[in-house]
Order: sequence, then C-alpha cells, then structure tokens
Amino acid sequence: MDIRALRYFVAVAGTGHMTRAAEQLGIQQPPLSLQIKALERELGVLLFKRHPRGVALTDAGRLFQAEALRMLQDMEAMKQRMARVAQGQTGTLAVGFTSSAAAHRFMPEALRAFRRAHPGVELQLREDNAAELTEALAAGRLHCGLLRVPVARPEGLVFETLLREPVWVAMPSDHRFAPPANGKKPAKPLPLSKLCEEGIILVRRPGAPGLYAELLALCHAQGLRPRVVAEVDRMMTNLNLVAAGVGLSVVPTSMTGVHAHAIAYTRLADGGQLDAPLTLVSRADEDNLPARHFAALLRGLAEGNAAA
Repeated sequence: MDIRALRYFVAVAGTGHMTRAAEQLGIQQPPLSLQIKALERELGVLLFKRHPRGVALTDAGRLFQAEALRMLQDMEAMKQRMARVAQGQTGTLAVGFTSSAAAHRFMPEALRAFRRAHPGVELQLREDNAAELTEALAAGRLHCGLLRVPVARPEGLVFETLLREPVWVAMPSDHRFAPPANGKKPAKPLPLSKLCEEGIILVRRPGAPGLYAELLALCHAQGLRPRVVAEVDRMMTNLNLVAAGVGLSVVPTSMTGVHAHAIAYTRLADGGQLDAPLTLVSRADEDNLPARHFAALLRGLAEGNAAA
C-alpha cells in the first residue's frame, strides 16, 4: 500500500463518486476504479458499495477512512517538520563557551538574536575551558564553541577570529600597584617588568599554547622571569584567586568588572601584540543547519561590532 492509494481512497470516500473523485485528482476514472479494487484486494475487505449513482462506504470502509485520514495527516505533519529541519528552524544546537568568552557582551547578544530568529531550535549550552571544548567539538559532542586563544587545533576543526580586545592586569584592590579607589587619579598602565615582580596566576593547560602561554613568551622575549604561583583551568577561578590576594593575572577587557569590590584593573603598559581574541570553533564538515545559521549570525554581529 502506498500513500497514493490512500489519497485516491479518501477522494472517492469524500465525493461518493468515482468520476467526480477522478476529476478532483486529475486522473481518468478507469485507472482510479482499478486502484480502489486493488486496494480492496490488498486489504481483503470491500470498502465501497457500488450503485448506479455512485459509491457508499461499507462499515469497513468507514473504519479505513478514519485510519487513512489520520495517516495522511501524520504524513503531512512529518513533511512540515522535515521542511523546518531543512530550513534550520528546528532541531538542536549545542554551543560551548569559556567563561571569559561568555563575559563579553557579544555572547548574550548573539544568543538573544539567535533565539529571536530561530525560536524552534533547542539551545544546549556548556561552559568549560578551551581544551575541553575543543576536544568535545572534535568528538562531535558540540556543534560550535566560543573561546579565546585555541590551545589545540585538531584536524577537521575550523578556527575563526571574530573579535580582538586588549588585556588588562587584575590585582587585589589593596595592592601596591592598584589605582586609587576614589577614582580621582587615572590608573597608570603597569609595565611588564613590574608584573613579573609579583606572583602570576595563569589560566591554561600546562604546556599548551594560549593567551597565558603568549604572556610567558612575551616575558621571556624581554629577558624577564615571571614567577608563576598558580595554574588554574577557568578564568573565574583565576579571578577568585586574585581577589583572595594569591597573585596578579591578565584578563580580557570584557572581564574587568568582575569582583569590582576586591579587584583593581589597569592596562598592561608594554604588552606588545598581546591581546585576547574571541574565537569561533566549528567543524569543517558541519551539516547541522542551526549551527551553520548560528555561525553566520556570529560573523555578522562581529562585523557590526568591529565597524562600531
């Protein structure tokens, strides 16, 4: 039994007449009659009583009419659902992000815009460090991710720099290098040499590249020997330790409002090319349309932010 046979049957049942049903369907009457007879043979029951003025449903025909209508409705609903999937208007989008990426106003702006444009897509959000997010993307557990400096570049992943922002030094608010709390004097940029006199907290996977590896490389290039007092997995842990007086660190500009009661922020005087990018990571062969729509949205918003 195919879907065409069901449509033929429903047309005949609705009109009560083979010729009128054939006209409605845009076919000849004899082939329609043959299709209905073939359907009856397949089911093993008579669906219609034939009479000179047309046809009438049998009891079995009325039961089959209800089933046929339900199946056709289900088929149409399935086609509509698949059309929404084909347009990227439904499905699931799994997005990962680091805490420092989430702190940038770009992230909530992008999520709000995507939810408005694609309300039928289920968003699954995951926060983790850059290494774990990259591994999750490579393994197919995430569709895309937002992080700062990549710590690994597995084959099959694409890394796109959306935005860049300066890094600032974070220190306890009562630190000797901290700017005045009353805000009457502007904060003086802190030289890299002064930063290296203090204990430094790093956010990184030991031995991996990234923002903090670039900081160490910059120090070594200038003949400085930084003293690392802690290495942590996440930016918020980093700032909690700074607030607790464990050491100093550098953070993207967008995080300079965190723990404002306990942390002071100032520019890094000679940071050179040291900055914090916002990086989109996705799979090169991604076939998830919501993920592709989200990536396109991010690129458009990034262009707008850059222009502003």
